[in-house]
Parts: sequence; C-alpha cells; structure tokens
Amino acid sequence: MANDSGTPMKIIGASLVVLGIGLAIWAYQLSGSVGSQLTVAVTGSDTDRVMTFYIAGAISFVVGVYLTKQK
Repeated sequence: MANDSGTPMKIIGASLVVLGIGLAIWAYQLSGSVGSQLTVAVTGSDTDRVMTFYIAGAISFVVGVYLTKQK
C-alpha cells in the first residue's frame, strides 16, 4: 500500500510536465504574432501575456519534474 501512494503524484507530475511544454510552445507562437512583434519593436521587450505563458510553463515544468522524480 505504501508503494501505491506515490502513483497519483507521478501522474500529476507528468501532466504538469506536458502542460509546461504546451505553455512554452504557446508562448513561442504568441511571440511571433504581428501585435507581439510590433510591441517588441517599440518597447524592446515581449508582451506581458507572452512572458506570463513562458513563466507559467517553466514553473509547471519544474514542479512536474520534481513530482515525477520524487519517491
């Protein structure tokens, strides 16, 4: 029974890894949009929405890897 208690956390961890990769891909696609490129040309930095997706994706990925690797 003790071995079975870690399985749900590994499933959640794997889901977070996939979610993190998906958010990073989505942010990359958003950064290529015309509006985002215009913002970068004017301000020199990415839009808040793109940065939010990148940060959320990175956090989700790291937490997912941590939960997956935990015993």
